Amino acid sequence: MSRLTKKKVTVYAVKDGKLLVFRHSNFSYEEVGIQVPADTVKEGEDLKVEALRELREETGYSGLKISSYLGTEKYGMAPEKNKRHEYLFFLAEPIDTLPERWESQEEHDGRMPLTPFECFWIPLSHGHILQAGQATLLSKI
Repeated sequence: MSRLTKKKVTVYAVKDGKLLVFRHSNFSYEEVGIQVPADTVKEGEDLKVEALRELREETGYSGLKISSYLGTEKYGMAPEKNKRHEYLFFLAEPIDTLPERWESQEEHDGRMPLTPFECFWIPLSHGHILQAGQATLLSKI
């Protein structure tokens, strides 16, 4: 059976040695883990524009800018799923003052119920806790 590959734009937003992360408020850490903003690449969309859009959708803030592209890595989702994610990593930084912790929600363009998130900053040295290969390129920061 062949493995499907999904490309995902993935964003590390960093300030003062801390990484912006979020968790799904409706699920436990054990179910969905701690994540950074990421989303499946939409065909034809500029990757930097997509990275900024994803940051805004998941955090509720537009006061961030993309500062660099860090690289691409693949991560297998086995045994749960027969697919691989190809993460395209970007580094972002705030251009506005952001709180240390806040509630947000993703609207899904009105197609699904709102998804509530809790956003917060963790030390970069704790990035190993990220789910599903999202910590792969933290060492490049």
